[in-house]
Amino acid sequence: MAADASLLPDSLSLNGRTFRYADIQQYPAHAPTDLNGYEARVLDFCRQWLNGAQEFGLRTSGSTGKPQLVTMKRRQLEASAARTGDYFDLGPGDRMLVCLNCEFVGGLMMLVRGFERRMHLTIVEPHADPLALVPTSAEFDFASFVPLQLRAVLDAGHAPRLNRMKGILVGGAAVERRLEKDLQQLRVPVYLTYGMTETASHIALRRLNGAQPGTAYHVLPGITVAQDARGCLTVRADVTLDQLIITNDRVQLLDAHTFEWLGRADFVINSGGVKVQAEKVEQVLEVALTELGLGRRAFVTGRPDARLGEQVTAVLEGKPLTAAQEQQLHELLAQRLDKYERPRALVYAPQFRTTASGKLDRLNTVRSLAPAPPAGR
Repeated sequence: MAADASLLPDSLSLNGRTFRYADIQQYPAHAPTDLNGYEARVLDFCRQWLNGAQEFGLRTSGSTGKPQLVTMKRRQLEASAARTGDYFDLGPGDRMLVCLNCEFVGGLMMLVRGFERRMHLTIVEPHADPLALVPTSAEFDFASFVPLQLRAVLDAGHAPRLNRMKGILVGGAAVERRLEKDLQQLRVPVYLTYGMTETASHIALRRLNGAQPGTAYHVLPGITVAQDARGCLTVRADVTLDQLIITNDRVQLLDAHTFEWLGRADFVINSGGVKVQAEKVEQVLEVALTELGLGRRAFVTGRPDARLGEQVTAVLEGKPLTAAQEQQLHELLAQRLDKYERPRALVYAPQFRTTASGKLDRLNTVRSLAPAPPAGR
């Protein structure tokens, strides 16, 4: 059935102001003089898209290395938008909240989906609780959050507003166990995304709530995945221009369309000749901290050690634990991890560094720490 033309958008909302598409196409000729830098960059991308540009420069997040500029074809972004639109039954007149950073692929692809599916776009600058920036009467059919935003949205009591949506995406960082548990209160389907800039955002989804939440990612139709000799995921599809993308993500392929994510190949710690997957230790560490009432952000890294080569080290955000708390934590970890997996040291960072897209910047956080001691613990 054709959509009612009166419902179709001819404008978008950006930080509470309305911008007509016809004016955006002439940007900056009809732009207000008081735009901030973020607003100006978002409108410039919108101008390019509405005027039919065929190539776009996208920056990678820099969460695992130096940010890179990736050139993407319009047809790659269109293919990704169509796949997500079909999966969530998004169409003309639907309302989308865009609260991710639109200078990176996660937020930028929300704009593309909105334009391609003729949806109403409400764009707000990235904020811990984006729903606090829009009228309480505003309703949405689709949104994408990073975990910290979703946590803040739930804590602010916005669950009823979320439940009126068709679907919610969450990505950009790992979802902590407490958040995953709290998502069970929602009726709206919530999916953790897997993807990257080079694949024009997500190519697989993992359901986090509902009757059948799972640990496996389900690959979207038309995407071909496999493994290389390291056990890392490879991707080929229209979103990659049918070129093979080789990732650094170690996976277990369950079948041609399903995989479990094991961790980054470049997050493997070689401790005394034993290879330790940092993400596995992080999951156990997160649960232990929560059980002890010490919930806080933490990650695991390898630091130089004269005897072991690298020692498994837990980095915790915030003030140091007391000696008694550290002892309790070490005892729990010793019960649940093998000898070489156990963090041999706990170190502290007042605040974790993040990338421009809001992801944890492990490399620069580790660089900010005091040097590791010369010998193992």
